[in-house]
This record gives sequence, C-alpha cells and structure tokens, in this order.
Amino acid sequence: MVAQQQQGRAVVVALAAAGLMVCGTGCSGGGAVADDVRTGPGTVETLRQAAGALERAGTAKASTSMEMATGGTRVTIRGQGVYDFRKQTGRLKVMLPQDPAGTAEHRPITELLAPGALFMKNRGAGVPADKWVRVATGGLTDGNLVTGGATDPYAAAELLRGARTVTYVGKTELAGVPVRHYRGTADLDIAARDASRGQRPALRAAAKGFATTEVPFDAYLDDQGRLRKVRHRFSFVNGQQEGTVAVASTILLYEFGSPADVRLPDSADIFAGKIAE
Repeated sequence: MVAQQQQGRAVVVALAAAGLMVCGTGCSGGGAVADDVRTGPGTVETLRQAAGALERAGTAKASTSMEMATGGTRVTIRGQGVYDFRKQTGRLKVMLPQDPAGTAEHRPITELLAPGALFMKNRGAGVPADKWVRVATGGLTDGNLVTGGATDPYAAAELLRGARTVTYVGKTELAGVPVRHYRGTADLDIAARDASRGQRPALRAAAKGFATTEVPFDAYLDDQGRLRKVRHRFSFVNGQQEGTVAVASTILLYEFGSPADVRLPDSADIFAGKIAE
C-alpha cells in the first residue's frame, strides 16, 4: 500500500512538472445533496443511461484532452486510443506538453485503463523502459479523473449517473453525426452511489477529494443514446498554490465497434521499485 501511495504521488509530480497540478491532500470534499431535477420529463434519465448505451455499443475509439488555466498560462494534455466499455478497459497514448521553456520534448506515455487501476509506460526517470507503473485509482484523491492527464471514458460516462439539473440545448452535429446537446451539473456523491462496481471506489475517492462534489458538464448524445462527446469541469484545491484550480476534461468517442483488445501487464512487468521524483 505504501508503495502504491508513493507511485501515485510520483505520477502527480510528473504531471505537475508538465504544468498540470492535480489534487493533493489539501482538497476538501463537498457533502451529498438531494436530487434536484428541474428539467423536462426524461432529460435527466437520458443522461443517466448514457453509460449503459456505451456498454451496449461495446467499443469505440477515443480522443481526450485535459486543460488547466492558472496564472495566465493554459496547459493542454492530449490522448488518443481505444476503449472497451463492457470490460471497462482502454489504451491511450498521452502526449504531455512541452516544458515552459519550450525546449524539452516528452515521450508519449502509454496508459492502460482498468477498473480500479491505471498502468503507465514511459513514465519517466527511474522506471525501466520495459516496465509499467501501476496506480490504484481508488487511492488517489481525485479517483484518476485528473491524475493520468486523461479521464477514463467509462468513468466520464458514469459521472453522468449523478446528473441533477440538465438543460436540453438543442440539436447539432459532430463530425457529420447528428447529436443532441445537453448541459447540466452532476453530483459526484450520487454518481459514486449509482456507479458500477468497477468505477465506484474511484468515484467515491473523487467525491471526497475535490473542492466540490458538483461537476458542470456538456454532453452530446447520438440518436442511439451513445455519448459522442462530453466535457467535464473539475475544481480542486492544490496545496502548492492558493485558491481553487479548474481543469476541463473533454472526451470524443467515435468509430464504435473498432477493435479494442487491451492486454493488462503481467505482474512481472510491473515496476516495484521507487520512482524518481
């Protein structure tokens, strides 16, 4: 457990060095709130069923971006990969931004997403090139909604199970696909309560770790109820600077049915030593 906590902190430090500050022990969670639906019939329920629609779809390709604006500087981390919604496993190649000086280049980090765990390869200094770093997401104060630089696509959909107030914005198109745009707020406590067994520990951790349990979102669903795009806006208190830090995480899902064979590392391939900070 101590080793996992050290690895988790090291992952946080790695992303902080790239400009993304994630939630530390100074975060404070908001309390649970009663369900407060003030929208048309079925609108909230439509959002809460988005995760189930993705399960029925099976697999998809995914593009991710995570943005943080602080001190007049905007930092964006981008990812690309595939996801299996039935197995709740995925593979992303995550590109870290350049260092502030613009001189250093970062190798892409390969991330494997699984219920309760994040595996990272090309993690950086101190980790052999052929080894993976494993982090228990339920032990992270943000539940890995921010730490890995990309929100797990299924966790993002499960967050919508906590949808409270939702407004139907209207119809639009994404890459030529007709979609319905919804805007609202999800509650992390409610999402954690109603989440699948695999995502529940991480969402519970996030509900305790973020500055507030309320998460504003914009979601775009196609005619089959499948989530095509979702943007969440997270708020947390970072011990390294004053005030609340805002992070926007966006996920695009497309080419449903694409092959998504994700093989998790064997125990012998997981790095067990100390990670350099």
